[in-house]
Amino acid sequence: GVVRVEKVRGRSAVTRCFAKYPLKIIVPSKVGPASSGAVWLYVLTYGGGIVSGDKISCAVTVGDGCTAAMTTQASTKVYKAVGSKCSEQKQVFHVSGDSNLVIVDWFTSGRYESGEKWDFTSYKSVNHILLEEYQPLFIDSVLLEQGSDCTIAERMQEYNVVAMVVLLGPKLKHIQDQMQDEVKNVMSVQLHPPTSGGGRYAARPQALHPQSPPLVASCSPFSRMGTGMVARIVAVSTESVYTFLRHHLAALEPFLGVTPYSSS
Repeated sequence: GVVRVEKVRGRSAVTRCFAKYPLKIIVPSKVGPASSGAVWLYVLTYGGGIVSGDKISCAVTVGDGCTAAMTTQASTKVYKAVGSKCSEQKQVFHVSGDSNLVIVDWFTSGRYESGEKWDFTSYKSVNHILLEEYQPLFIDSVLLEQGSDCTIAERMQEYNVVAMVVLLGPKLKHIQDQMQDEVKNVMSVQLHPPTSGGGRYAARPQALHPQSPPLVASCSPFSRMGTGMVARIVAVSTESVYTFLRHHLAALEPFLGVTPYSSS
């Protein structure tokens, strides 16, 4: 697929959109209020998912001063085929010095409510952010593989969701700061529960069967200019990740016209 977003009469507009099987791209005429000026792109696959042998490539160009949101209507399903339980994706983003970029990349163990948990051979997700053409700002790779000594399900224990949120750019600094502060405060309580008394260095009572938090998150800055931040999340359920994303990305509404992951 190929998509180009450019300024037309002072507003972001899709000037080119092409896709062929198994990819389909929908450009709705209206998602949020006209004042937001953002273009929304929905990426779909025929049949509601990706099957064995599918290879999808898409190049998206967003012009200077334009705003675009690219997403899917629902979670992308990867259907297993006999003898093939591998999936791989790679995203490369080329940005300029004053660009603003949000990446949300997450996946689940499968239909875990039906007992399907991490039942695949391997999964790989690669995300690169390059300044201008070749200067690396963010290089990330996630790889899950079944091991001979330990399966993916055994390593992940009760967790069914892995997510990553990347925020880059000067207009997103306030969202980065808020997310970092809140994640730090919440995790300090969940991972280090308060003592029952006895002063600052009192020993914490140890539970016989300590319970893992339903969601664990961490935040780390990146880039020499300090304009980037990555948040990593693991969670027991998709609902808790949706809640996390709705809360922390609500501040994107002025840019996009709607709140990402809003239930309305």
